[in-house]
Amino acid sequence: MRGDSGKVGGTMRGKDLASLRTPPVFDVPPRRVVSLVPSITESIVRLGLGDVLVGVTDYCIYPEGLLDAYPRVGGTKNVRVAEVIALQPDLIIASQEENTPEVIWALVKAEQRVWVTFPKTVREALADLWKLMHLFARDHAFQALRVLERSVEIAELADDERPKVRYFCPIWEEEHPRYGRWWMTFNRETYSSDLLRIAGGENVFAGRERRYPLEAELGETLGEPPGERDVRYPRVSLEEVLRADPEIILVPSEPYPYRLEDCQRLAEIFAETSAAQNGRIYYVEGSLITWPGVRMGEALAQLPPLFEMTA
Repeated sequence: MRGDSGKVGGTMRGKDLASLRTPPVFDVPPRRVVSLVPSITESIVRLGLGDVLVGVTDYCIYPEGLLDAYPRVGGTKNVRVAEVIALQPDLIIASQEENTPEVIWALVKAEQRVWVTFPKTVREALADLWKLMHLFARDHAFQALRVLERSVEIAELADDERPKVRYFCPIWEEEHPRYGRWWMTFNRETYSSDLLRIAGGENVFAGRERRYPLEAELGETLGEPPGERDVRYPRVSLEEVLRADPEIILVPSEPYPYRLEDCQRLAEIFAETSAAQNGRIYYVEGSLITWPGVRMGEALAQLPPLFEMTA
């Protein structure tokens, strides 16, 4: 979900992009792949398929130190289409969450073979990884993915027995000139929310949809129909967070560039919440929450203890 502005939402054109969510059929496995999705880039390399990559984005930073030699084709939101095409890829992997429809359709118009991922649950993210494996059909990659799938199954079994802890996770914030500061978060229709559910969390804004325009989010207008715009990332006011009274607040390092010292600032802002009063505001590596790929294995090892500490 990392992008050039860090912001989420806007026009999805999901009905059109849905036609690209099945990988193209190849007579032989693709040999030249451009990944426009940081989590997919990491997954390809960590599953032992890095030799097929010929281009990645500026935000493809994991695995650390293993991507320095790959050509960069811009950010996830401002991909340099001409440079992608010049790499002569057999396959371009994009994301409805990460990349703009304009970029994706420009590549399609240029007769490039594009696969668009859009996982909204952990299981859907696993399914995308299995599709990736079937494209290349390498035994060692299948074995690695089976290990990851087993770790998810174990986490899901633990989830059935674990009491849920109510959390709030801001992923962006800004100041409205009239109505004050607001925070963006995610609802249950997202990979992040599903992952944190398995880790032991209950999203206090699971049922909250994004409203348009921003003033409607802050309770000042009735709003307008969203149309095809994304409603999965609501923007909430201070008053709304206080009413929700989360037991834990997760402060991720992305997409908003929160730093460790921001935890104290947010503790002061949200001082009336149970999370602040009990010292349960935690700084978290953002990719553990927002990257749907092999990183989910690390996420399901590192995130559950945060919730267990609050039980």
